[in-house]
Amino acid sequence: MGDFRATLLANLNKVARHDVRQQYTKHSDDEIEDILFQKYRAELALNRKEPLPHEQDDPRKDASYRYIPKFHFDLPKGADSLAQKLREEARTLFLQKRSKELLDNSEFKMLWSLLEKNQSPPAMDDEQYINYESYCKVATIAGDKFQRFLTATTFARLLASSSYPGKVSVMSLFNYAMRKVWLQQTRIGLSLYDYTGQGYLSESDMESYILELIPTFPQLEGLEKSFHSFYVCTTVRKFFFFLDPLRTGRIRIRDILTCSFLDDLLELRDEEIPKDAQEMNWFSAPSALSVYGHYLNLDKDHNGMLSKKELIGYGTGTLTPIFLDRVFAECLTYDGEMDYKTYLDFVLALENRSEPQSLHYLFRILDVEHKGYLTAFTLNYFFKGIQDELSAHRAEPINFDDVKDEIFDMVKPADPTRITLKDMLNCGHGETVVSILIEFHKFWAYENREVMVTSAGSEEANSL
Repeated sequence: MGDFRATLLANLNKVARHDVRQQYTKHSDDEIEDILFQKYRAELALNRKEPLPHEQDDPRKDASYRYIPKFHFDLPKGADSLAQKLREEARTLFLQKRSKELLDNSEFKMLWSLLEKNQSPPAMDDEQYINYESYCKVATIAGDKFQRFLTATTFARLLASSSYPGKVSVMSLFNYAMRKVWLQQTRIGLSLYDYTGQGYLSESDMESYILELIPTFPQLEGLEKSFHSFYVCTTVRKFFFFLDPLRTGRIRIRDILTCSFLDDLLELRDEEIPKDAQEMNWFSAPSALSVYGHYLNLDKDHNGMLSKKELIGYGTGTLTPIFLDRVFAECLTYDGEMDYKTYLDFVLALENRSEPQSLHYLFRILDVEHKGYLTAFTLNYFFKGIQDELSAHRAEPINFDDVKDEIFDMVKPADPTRITLKDMLNCGHGETVVSILIEFHKFWAYENREVMVTSAGSEEANSL
């Protein structure tokens, strides 16, 4: 320990006698700090004789291991509040530093002005273009902060989709820079809620992020505060349903950035959105209120939960009781009733049946025997619910073997006796297969599809 203090004091005295900035005139303060840190760390490593704490109990006694750097560091323990606080502060400072590297509004205005002044005439189709020589000139004039946005790689990528050889659109170049900054800003914003620094967000992390976003959305200004918690739950469930299909309880920040959901969410910053666009956007206030309103309408006894008897009224009310029994057997319930969060997963699965995540959810419910595949027995088990509905509507009974053969013909499984989730995803008819097994009106529409097409064609001919 004495050697450590002596070396450190010597380094401090050295800094006091000589102005470091004179030695590193072309470096920023942050860069000088990094250089000195690495330099002093190397010196201390050579002079250090005492082992570090993680080396004291190391069974490997070979001295050479002292000079091999440690590549993995465990997260601080819950009891080590000082280490946790240090980690949080270090991450915050790092994210702030990255944030300062991004372009602000005034710098974007400057970039646009430079691109306009250095465009390569003539303008084509009322759009300005710039060649590579002028592009390099803009990058030089703009300065170091703009270099990462004006690289040769960027120009080459935009050139590949350009309508004119040797030139790229000024607008597409500017939009690229804006999009890149927006993505980095969003990544930094999400990373602030990643308290472990592992690149993931837990459900509670995501809820905190959405809750603090609400006041920044003009489209949510009229939303009552009492509904905020339900809005957050509605929003977060979509992210986790599609980005965490295996239910690990966390989603990667990278996946959040690359999916389209974030664009839909941040669309709420626009002060004016057409009514039809709001209805199509899961994250809009009208959409969230509609989903919650349907939940309340189904809750006949007003206890805040849904029983099987209440859930049978969902949609057109033609989901078979056999399917609903399986839903309540496989999904999380409380004393045999479903809460709002579980209901949201149910809604997302049924409204997006063609999506892999929805098929994964529905396949788990169909897999009665928990074998990882469906057999003729499984299909017959669910088709009995359809047959019961046919009897109730006094329709002509349908032979199960015909339905079974049609399903296997659609899926074309690798094993002709069983259907796996992979088969269902690969065939392209997973939505149809699931629908005709769990919902009577979907089965009826499929069974009479030829008649419906013929009648639709006749109506069109008559109208002409």
